[in-house]
Amino acid sequence: MTELLPPGTMHDLVDQAVSRAAGRSWTLQDLDWTGLRPEALTDVDRSAVRFITLVEDHIPGYLAHFLQAFPMAGAELELERFGFNREYFRFLVAWASDEERHAAALTRYQVETAMATREELWRELAEEGRKEFTIPYAHPLQSFTYTLVQEKATQLFYQRFRETVSEPFLRDLLGRLARDEARHFAFYSSLVGAYLARDGAKAVPGLKDVIASFRMPLADTMTGYWRWSLKVADAASYDHTEAYEALVRLVRGFVDEPGEPSVADLGDFVHAIRSVR
Repeated sequence: MTELLPPGTMHDLVDQAVSRAAGRSWTLQDLDWTGLRPEALTDVDRSAVRFITLVEDHIPGYLAHFLQAFPMAGAELELERFGFNREYFRFLVAWASDEERHAAALTRYQVETAMATREELWRELAEEGRKEFTIPYAHPLQSFTYTLVQEKATQLFYQRFRETVSEPFLRDLLGRLARDEARHFAFYSSLVGAYLARDGAKAVPGLKDVIASFRMPLADTMTGYWRWSLKVADAASYDHTEAYEALVRLVRGFVDEPGEPSVADLGDFVHAIRSVR
């Protein structure tokens, strides 16, 4: 299976994503910091905010991984691969700006609501932030599939968490975060869809490998991740495996081979994985 999409296809997909980002951006100055009502926060709210701040603040690690996986320096790089990576870089810059804004907003929110002092928060974020982030996929399609699921799962969490929150500022912030993550998901959905349109059912085994080994970011590096994430997820009635269904719908929409076994059993495969978690 060919790793790279045609340069024109990648260029057009990135153009659409970058244009959407420019038209829907927001800043910390757009937020009504005078409207904070920290007394409306529950202990669970505070715990969840601390958790998602750690996840969002890891953006230098996420970006470092993708820049290494899709390099843009080295005379040995084929021109086609450099061109592909260069187009993807345009999206990564816009995406990293979104995620850095998320981290900055959540960090300031913690300080403004007295969850932590700047010094305490700096140390907590640095402790986790210096840990390396990697995902174990060599093929670009698998890397993009992982990110598609992760972005959808994060979007769903912010939406669910927002439904449980009473503090008005946090509700507004979570809505903004969810919309950004939905936009990121839309890009990866289009990107994976382009591979599926080109490769058909041949792409499906690689997607199944991603689902079978999927872990949310920092699951294997953050101290106390599983206990903390389960507590937060329970409070928000959230299950990250719901995001797998978005991939199933995408495959069914792009692969015009309904009788192909590898396509037909993808839904059953995802259902079986979800049922044991």
